[in-house]
Amino acid sequence: MLVAALWTGPVAAALLALVLAGTFVPRWLEAPAWLDVSYGVALLCAAWAGVLGLYEQVGWLDLAVHLVATGLAALVAQLAIVRARLVSWPTVGGTRRDRVGNVLVTTTVGAALAVAWEIAEWSGHRFLDPTIHVGYDDTISDLAAGVTGSFLAGLLAVVVARRDERLP
Repeated sequence: MLVAALWTGPVAAALLALVLAGTFVPRWLEAPAWLDVSYGVALLCAAWAGVLGLYEQVGWLDLAVHLVATGLAALVAQLAIVRARLVSWPTVGGTRRDRVGNVLVTTTVGAALAVAWEIAEWSGHRFLDPTIHVGYDDTISDLAAGVTGSFLAGLLAVVVARRDERLP
């Protein structure tokens, strides 16, 4: 964070501090190791890509990050909902209805997170740093990538759960 603050300013440092805090959520939820690690790596890659200006240099990177990071964030959020006993995690013996329900929950939670992410991007552009890229096409494509990633993450959770009853 110190390097980011000195190199690009306080906005980058705040972003990395937020990401650092976010990486503790899966541990707090006692997430499976694969989810903890992949979520943390995705958040760190997303943040450093912004700090280093990679989104402007690599055209497809923004959509890839929205797809992967939102999908993983949806799984972490779904795990929080499971830990609160509001829904159950898909299991080896679960019915088709349970599996479809879990994919729908993951997708819906991911859609909400994608909207929150876009509001944060717009707020950052409007109130902190006008160089943060926002616009109609960017927002819609980011939302589509995030929802798609969440749907794919929901499918992944169901497939993993069918093969390993220790989850989560």
